[in-house]
Amino acid sequence: MSMELSGTELSAVAAQMSAAGVDLAGPLTARLIAGGRSNLTFRLDDGASAWVLRTPPRAGRTPSAHDVAREFRVTSALGTTDVPVPPAVVLCEDESLIGGPFAVAGFVPGATVQTAAQLDGLDDTVVSSVVSALASTLAALHRVDHVAAGLERFGRPDGYAARQLRRWAGQWEIVGAAFDPAVRAAAATLVTALGDRLPRQAATGVVHGDYRIDNTLLALPDGPREEGCEPSVAAVVDWELSTIGDPVADVAMMCVYRHPVFDQVIGEPTAWASPRLPGATGLAAAYEAAGGVDLVDLDEHLALGYLKLAVIAAGIDHRYRAGAAAGSGFDTAGQAVPVLLEEGLAVLRG
Repeated sequence: MSMELSGTELSAVAAQMSAAGVDLAGPLTARLIAGGRSNLTFRLDDGASAWVLRTPPRAGRTPSAHDVAREFRVTSALGTTDVPVPPAVVLCEDESLIGGPFAVAGFVPGATVQTAAQLDGLDDTVVSSVVSALASTLAALHRVDHVAAGLERFGRPDGYAARQLRRWAGQWEIVGAAFDPAVRAAAATLVTALGDRLPRQAATGVVHGDYRIDNTLLALPDGPREEGCEPSVAAVVDWELSTIGDPVADVAMMCVYRHPVFDQVIGEPTAWASPRLPGATGLAAAYEAAGGVDLVDLDEHLALGYLKLAVIAAGIDHRYRAGAAAGSGFDTAGQAVPVLLEEGLAVLRG
């Protein structure tokens, strides 16, 4: 099935944007800028302005594919806060127009740093400033009063860790069967240990769920930096996993993704697993220095995060073994699973 938008579909999108108050300068054109395992992302242009359209994949969609509505809701609410997000324009849940629900946001210019090679294009001073900006932005998100922002019903405020453990333990039962007995035993031990040591929830707020450098757009200096031209986060993107929960879990996942085997999960050397960035301890310290929430029971959150990433990797491997996926990451993700499970157990052992 085509991943392009037809002229008829673009006209339907334009009508929705016009109804939302957008004054278009001309017919829309679309260019696919990201697609594959998650939502499709198109850049829209009318000859004068640009926007971004997000819609679920046109084939092989899962029942949870309506996450573009979730993204739209949270970014709409955060648009009036200190958290940089793409300006929300319109949400359309009528799937008949382009084959699925879609959301349109304003286009935010910025640099994407996904690979280790892209990170290596930045000098050490810029990298250090980017890490500080990432920590400050996450801390700003966690300071948002989600009730005042209109997100009181965006997710259940309590019992976040228990729900996460149930979800990922249940998912492991589906995708973990092909692993050898030692790996399955490690997973069972980790799940049991977490059940006995669930982290306490001392704070409640908006949780991004997938926060790291490649889920942001960065404002970077073009040349020698002048006073006040520090690198900054232009926008936080990819809010599909966002909810209301324990902010410490966001910090823990940010740290877990720093493990070197994250490269095997993705299938290439990633920016976020690069040794040029601070380790988990350094990231947590940067977040605390930026005024984030108290990191209560961080070790338990880290262990839960390692379980989550292990299950995600096992899911990628599951699709690969079933012949349903090919390409970078699918053939190496399974190798990361036992390493991540052991890391989770090691954290709990102290």
